[in-house]
Amino acid sequence: MSLALTEKRTRRKTRAIAVCACALLLILLPLPSRADQRYAASGIILGIDLSQHTLNISCKEIPGYMSAMVMSFPARNPTELVGLLPGKMIDFTLVVSKDSAVIESIHIHAFQSGDQEPMAARQLSILGNLVDSHTAVTPPLTIGEHVPDFSLVSQNRQSVKLSQFAGKVVALTFLYTHCPLSNFCFKLSNNFGVVQKRFADRLDRDLILLSISFDPEHDQPEVLAQYAQNWKAAEIKGWYFLTGPVPEVQKITLEFGMNFWQDEGLFVHGLHTVILDRDGRMLANLEGNEFTPRQLGDLLQSVLDKARN
Repeated sequence: MSLALTEKRTRRKTRAIAVCACALLLILLPLPSRADQRYAASGIILGIDLSQHTLNISCKEIPGYMSAMVMSFPARNPTELVGLLPGKMIDFTLVVSKDSAVIESIHIHAFQSGDQEPMAARQLSILGNLVDSHTAVTPPLTIGEHVPDFSLVSQNRQSVKLSQFAGKVVALTFLYTHCPLSNFCFKLSNNFGVVQKRFADRLDRDLILLSISFDPEHDQPEVLAQYAQNWKAAEIKGWYFLTGPVPEVQKITLEFGMNFWQDEGLFVHGLHTVILDRDGRMLANLEGNEFTPRQLGDLLQSVLDKARN
């Protein structure tokens, strides 16, 4: 065999070995990781585990990634959990990598409305806080405070006291029956309509819903009973539509930071949904109408479940 042919075959073998070595190296080396995916997200905090640096959140849908659901997420920066409480609405960034998902840039969601009424009511609250302490008769309650007892009248003309629901979880919101904006009073009441279906087996026994009118001069029990028929609530135990003397109603609304005033026959007012635990303490005060009925139900579920333990 000629020397040239031998050298040619040797070069072929060398190239083949090199190709195999490169292929083996590609197999053994880790593939470059996929770039992290980042999603803007929001939700309501259901629970906090500071030892594990995690939040349990009722999340709104994240288009292109996941449906609305309850999920627990670790925080990338544990210091961002300081000051957060169950019942708070938050905005955050969900960072998804190949092997994990964490949240960062966590901050409390500030309710902002393009509608004049709730924002004007918020401005009224701010001005009210600047009033001299001698004239500020009813300061708003803070989270964790015990809610003072009150007595109102239901759509069935029965006297209803908050204290009679001791040991039960209470959710309350505010309305006036001729509110012309479906996204305001009617939406908050409809949230309760969804909740009462979800917890039909626990309503009255374990959970109480209170819808309080801040227009007691017009919203007499008969008017409230008619309004309750939108959800057939007049026949539902555990859901009360309440009215009463104007001073008592004003005191209650101010305790929860809910301002209102009359303007040409209609009301400028805020939007608040409040949850009390079994000990009568305010656990959450949700401002606005940006949360979903499902999120409200998830929050109530967490309170009900925790109360059992």
